[in-house]
Amino acid sequence: METIDGRASTALLTDQYELTMLAAALADGSAHRRCTFEVFARRLPNGRRYGVVAGTGRMLEALTRFRFGPAELEVAARFLDDRTLEWLRAYRFGGDIDGYAEGDLYFPNSPVLSVRGSFAECVILETLILSVYNHDCAIASAAARMVSAAAGRRMIEMGSRRTHELAAPASSRAAYLAGFDATSNLEAVRRYGIPGAGTSAHAFTLLHSGSDGAHEAEAFRSQVRALGVGTTLLVDTFDIAQGVATAIEVAGPELGGVRIDSGDLGVLAGQVREQLDSLGATRTRIVVSGDLDEYAIAALRAEPVDVYGVGTSLVVGSGAPTAGMVYKLVEVDGVPVAKRSSHKESRGGTKGAIRLARASGTIVEEVVFPAGSAPATGEFTARELHVPLVRGGELTPDQPSLAESRDLVARGLVSLPWEGLKLSAGEPAVPTTFAAE
Repeated sequence: METIDGRASTALLTDQYELTMLAAALADGSAHRRCTFEVFARRLPNGRRYGVVAGTGRMLEALTRFRFGPAELEVAARFLDDRTLEWLRAYRFGGDIDGYAEGDLYFPNSPVLSVRGSFAECVILETLILSVYNHDCAIASAAARMVSAAAGRRMIEMGSRRTHELAAPASSRAAYLAGFDATSNLEAVRRYGIPGAGTSAHAFTLLHSGSDGAHEAEAFRSQVRALGVGTTLLVDTFDIAQGVATAIEVAGPELGGVRIDSGDLGVLAGQVREQLDSLGATRTRIVVSGDLDEYAIAALRAEPVDVYGVGTSLVVGSGAPTAGMVYKLVEVDGVPVAKRSSHKESRGGTKGAIRLARASGTIVEEVVFPAGSAPATGEFTARELHVPLVRGGELTPDQPSLAESRDLVARGLVSLPWEGLKLSAGEPAVPTTFAAE
């Protein structure tokens, strides 16, 4: 396997047809024609009002490792000719990439990414780019809805056991980008610097308590001894009211938190809050988890919940596991080209985009235009959406940090019209128009 600075190659994270197209283009001489490919979503998932751009940082890092070493070429040699193999051996992307900043919002037909270079060097990046963006945008878009529903309460991503092991840290990153506060996934902690969180599961309580819960206190004492009184104790293994009473008896009223993982969370949160307060544990937080999604979180908004732990729904995009992004050729040698297939149309030409907003900051429209021909904005303020990401094959300097992208998401959500944050099905929060029309 090819390694770049000790990191594994990403070259085989692709589909075979990318390389067979390359071989045919090299054979007929079209491989070196100058092209633009665009990444966009024709529509948002059913009922969604906006999407969140996520995965840009991961894609750019993967691009730097898109190299064909001996191990990668051995696989490619099963179906490619020698000329194509030699081309791949020397491959380095040398083109330009512009795109929406990671953390920005997007809408139907937003030109999220523009990839320019020869047909050969651009076409083989399709699968890599789409696999990152379709996953990360889906997770971040779902996470942003959950964060809005939580209305400022702490959010913990805890879906590692409900997704592929390699997708788990990427899901953690996308959720944190969208406003989650912490993750249970330690690879995400190591790789991306996301704050970690987690204490214990029911197995730990059962280990000390047996089947009747008679020694639940032993589990709590052990956890408090190891992790301190600020820990969170899981109180619903047996009887919740008894679990809360035992937790405070063991840890005292300064216990950091109790977690409820089952049952009617709204009713139970109210009962547990009342019980904690009666025991003097007025600052002990209530953490809830267990099949939460944005709708369940919104339903709990009036309840005394302090922290939400979200797993399965988050890492599968809360019903939309892919963002529906596509990678389409839109220009060849300066001439616009467009796909006309029914329900899969594309618009030709390299494009730019601006987002119009009122003086208050509320966005009203996204305008897509032929590159270099930005339209007049009238009474509205305009923000150009494309930023340079790659020039001549090299990443541009001053790439935003994860914290900066996270802040961009938060500012974007505030800028939406109020109906854009509704969880009910509806049209995109703002329209996308095309200046040429």
